[in-house]
Amino acid sequence: MTYEIATLRGDGIGPEIVDEAVKVLRAVPGLDLEFTLLEGGAHHYAEHGELAPESTWKTMESAHAILFGSMGHPDIRMPDGTEAQGHFIVTARKKFGLYAGVRPIKFYPGAKGLDPNQDQVDLVLVRESTEGLFASFGGGAEITGEVYADTMIVTRKGTERVARYAFELARRRTGRPQDGERRLTCVDKANIFRSLAFFREVYDEVAAGYPDVTADHALVDSFSMLLMQHPERYDVLVTENMFGDILSDLAAALVGGLGLAPSGDIGDEHAMFQPAHGSAPDIAGQDRANPVATIVSARMMLDWLAQRHDDDALRAAADLVERSVVETMRSGALTADLGGDLSCSGFGDAVVATLGRLAAAG
Repeated sequence: MTYEIATLRGDGIGPEIVDEAVKVLRAVPGLDLEFTLLEGGAHHYAEHGELAPESTWKTMESAHAILFGSMGHPDIRMPDGTEAQGHFIVTARKKFGLYAGVRPIKFYPGAKGLDPNQDQVDLVLVRESTEGLFASFGGGAEITGEVYADTMIVTRKGTERVARYAFELARRRTGRPQDGERRLTCVDKANIFRSLAFFREVYDEVAAGYPDVTADHALVDSFSMLLMQHPERYDVLVTENMFGDILSDLAAALVGGLGLAPSGDIGDEHAMFQPAHGSAPDIAGQDRANPVATIVSARMMLDWLAQRHDDDALRAAADLVERSVVETMRSGALTADLGGDLSCSGFGDAVVATLGRLAAAG
């Protein structure tokens, strides 16, 4: 089966990192992917007054999956003063029902994170991506010229489906590094906000259907400290949109930063995969970016397609890509941000070479 991948290279370093991810995927033996390059981004908005043409949205909807680089430029703003990147991503999440923002936090060899035991860090944060404080994105209210308001929205439907996704994910994983226990932690501020007390209430209702997964709760403020002190205690986390946006970037510091942080925006019918970092316009076009997060996001895409289509070949391909990245980094082949001397394209070439050796060895 041929899988069509809607491919948006975007702005800044986006074209460079996407090209390396596509290079690696094309090197996987027997993998039948068709990459359809699409227009869209902050510079497209500056030139045409739209984030993306209608043809881009239609192809994103019809494709089997979406691979996205990075978008945005600090000098290109929407009329309300916000950046174009957020509008594109939030629109895609709402248009395609991408309610689960999945952010794996995992150690890769050669990285230098904040945790002295970073090799024991292996957790996944799942953020509800269509509601919460982001529900008012692009539509905040001006009360007076001195007062503005954004509203946080939490619904039963939105909370149930993201909690169920997170429990199913915890069920598929091997458990937290500390002891192998399958655990899902709901991170909220239920002691203060009624909307988040409701989020916790619905979470507890869903938890009753997963007796094989330990379900607990944490308040986001104290949890932020505990996450940095003892990340090995956690397996899967589920939280509101804004909290997830902040916590996932914070957690990336444990294992070396956003250059190693993949992400997926996942729904029941569609999914979009991209690195968690931004477009880094200051190094765009210099072949200096770290493509690891994008390559691993592409591996997440293969995993999702494999599960959705029950395709063992895709599962094997995803495993091969993951092992190739790990072995490449273990050999000391690293980009400059990790203390190495490889360029963006040089790292992609190194992963392809490792992949070839692993594939030949069976």
